[in-house]
Amino acid sequence: MTSLVTRASSRWAFFAFVAALLLASTALVGVGLVKVKMLPFDNKGEFQVMVDHPEGTPLEVTLETARLMAAYLATVPEVKDVQLYAGNAAPFNFNGLVRHYFLRRMPHGADLQVNLSPKHDRDAQSHDIAKRVRPALVEIAKRRGSRVKVVEIPPGPPVLDTMVAEVYGPTPVVRQAVAKSVRGLFETTPGVVDIHDSMEAERDRVVVSLDREKAGLKGIPAAAAVETLAGPGAGREVARIDAPASREPVPVRVRLSAADRASRERRLALRVDSPIGSQVSIGTLARVETVPEPQPLVRKDLKPVVYVMGDLAGERESPVYAIAALNEKLDALKLPDGAGIERYSTEAPETSDAVAMKWDGEWQITYEVFRDLGIAFAVVLALIAVLVVGWFQSFTVPLAILLPIPLSLIGILPGHWGFGAFFTATSMIGFIAGAGIIVRNSIILVDFIELKLRQGMTLEDAVVEAGVVRFRPMLLTAAAVVVGSAVMLFDPIFQGLAISLMMGEVAATLLSRIAVPVVYYLIARGGRAEELRQEGLAAAVSG
Repeated sequence: MTSLVTRASSRWAFFAFVAALLLASTALVGVGLVKVKMLPFDNKGEFQVMVDHPEGTPLEVTLETARLMAAYLATVPEVKDVQLYAGNAAPFNFNGLVRHYFLRRMPHGADLQVNLSPKHDRDAQSHDIAKRVRPALVEIAKRRGSRVKVVEIPPGPPVLDTMVAEVYGPTPVVRQAVAKSVRGLFETTPGVVDIHDSMEAERDRVVVSLDREKAGLKGIPAAAAVETLAGPGAGREVARIDAPASREPVPVRVRLSAADRASRERRLALRVDSPIGSQVSIGTLARVETVPEPQPLVRKDLKPVVYVMGDLAGERESPVYAIAALNEKLDALKLPDGAGIERYSTEAPETSDAVAMKWDGEWQITYEVFRDLGIAFAVVLALIAVLVVGWFQSFTVPLAILLPIPLSLIGILPGHWGFGAFFTATSMIGFIAGAGIIVRNSIILVDFIELKLRQGMTLEDAVVEAGVVRFRPMLLTAAAVVVGSAVMLFDPIFQGLAISLMMGEVAATLLSRIAVPVVYYLIARGGRAEELRQEGLAAAVSG
């Protein structure tokens, strides 16, 4: 410590060493060794498997696919049971509310609710189990001609999916074409899985239009023709019977067989009674056209949009890195007129007159949370600086007191790397919370130095003694923080908070013991030290 105070070369070597440590620590984020994410994956007791066949698939086919997947899941050791819902939505849960799964009431969709063993009875976390079963489920889905999504209950962000690309454009054709291109990029990006979009499979619909002129010549009312065509297909209730096993009468519904209902010729061959006493087939009174099925129109903030969605499963399970990889591919994607796709990261385009794409999903929540936390941290630093200026009556002393705050990153970021943890919102909260403890230690050092200066001690001796004498209470404070935070270390959500508090406090304590006295020495040797000595001498004389 003495050489750092008396020798300029030692001081600058120390500052260079600290700067190199800080630069190397922050570089861990840049090279991807420390990954940034909104919240880590929690260890839940369940996850869902969503099965989607092409629109128009019979319920029986969907049910068979879901049963094959349920049979495989039953062989997974950590799975306690599987609840299967085909053609209907599963009971309401968080995903059902946020991702609108409660609307999945269609014959081509199924929902498997996978319940896991209690946490203390299994070694693997729910996220690792979901990653492990996904390849086998995808293989079953490919064989059956369907799509599958393994959906975990998110720990916090209420988003439509982990990765969401919103495609805007002037016409439905343009939006759908761009969305297909974007989906193709999703499919070629490593780590992006469970890819789907808000478009339906392209298929035709049969439109039967009644020729009212022909029906009028035959004396057949339009309502009678419509009833004859729709009734046998949808079924008509003809009676009710009392069944011993039922509380209420059971309706008896008459309708065509499944094969006849699926046959256009059979439906058009149905006959309707004419008032003149003859029967006329529906086919002679109707015009039959085959037209493309229109795509659903989805709007967000009154603007038409097509969603392309996906999840992440790989080394970098954070949308920040997948979006960066996709942005490079989108740079090379051109529209038919040669123009590129305008992209938005945080705000949606004002109109849909031009082709544009906005990133949404977990990225939007991540950006907003870290932005707000950053603003809050800046406000906290400003308030601390105001308090310190008012207490020490100096605009330069706060520089020495606030210096250890960024030095805590030297412990925080390598700590996340060592534990293999994401730098999350809770990590940022721990960084902000630790700043108050670190500033308290700095104030202890500076206050001790100024106390010794008022007692007549030289500046060099005062800063050296402060680093020695005050190190013990600083070390005890750091030990208390480490012990108190250790209880959160193995919690999936609050692990980042524990790492930031523990490692940040250790690094700041070790470095601030040297950095704060040395920086204060550089600040006070210009005249403040002499002022404090004179102030102490005057107080002693007047006393």
